[in-house]
Amino acid sequence: MGIAESLRVERAPAPIRSRVLDNLRQAILEHKLAPGQRLIERELVELTGVSRTSIREALRELAAEGLVTTIPNKGTVVAEVSVKEARQLYQVRSALEGLAGRLFVENASPAQRRALASALRGVERAAAKGPAAMLAAKDKFYDVLFEGGGNEALRSMAGTLHARVNLLRSMSLTRPGRPAESLAELGEIVAAVAANDADAAAKACSHHAESAGMAGFSALAEQAGG
Repeated sequence: MGIAESLRVERAPAPIRSRVLDNLRQAILEHKLAPGQRLIERELVELTGVSRTSIREALRELAAEGLVTTIPNKGTVVAEVSVKEARQLYQVRSALEGLAGRLFVENASPAQRRALASALRGVERAAAKGPAAMLAAKDKFYDVLFEGGGNEALRSMAGTLHARVNLLRSMSLTRPGRPAESLAELGEIVAAVAANDADAAAKACSHHAESAGMAGFSALAEQAGG
């Protein structure tokens, strides 16, 4: 499917703004819109068949998610990240998520523990649908993890960090074998929670972030070389 077909918004019951946002997000995460590519409102209006207002609203949401950015004298572009910046971000992500795993074991209710296992099953189902679907399912997994930890400051910091590395998270899932590895790592987190082992949960969460980072770095390096 070409970029025009992937962005075209069909008339359907769902709100137009939501469909525009979903289509643009998926095009970015699947690299149909490449890092650094300019996003010109007039062209997006023509491609999607919706109003400029809907496009602007979608771009604002994508900026909040860290998928696009505005550059002076250039306009809105698909976000890109350097390997150096990515390594720094993932060092922080590993530390934050390790703490999240520990706090979840210490504070989560039985219902939240069940919700985490259910979220893992959601990731398993989404894995066959591609990086964008799997990433959305993983976000739900993290929502449960951070909510169960009970630390709102940590939850807010992690949300901001995830927005900054969303594109890299998607890139990591395009690496051969990475979706299966990611599922196994999330399974280790859930197993540690079931065993009520805070140390193991912290270690599993940090390991997952570090492994995702390595896959993302490889994808970035390959992209730069290509």
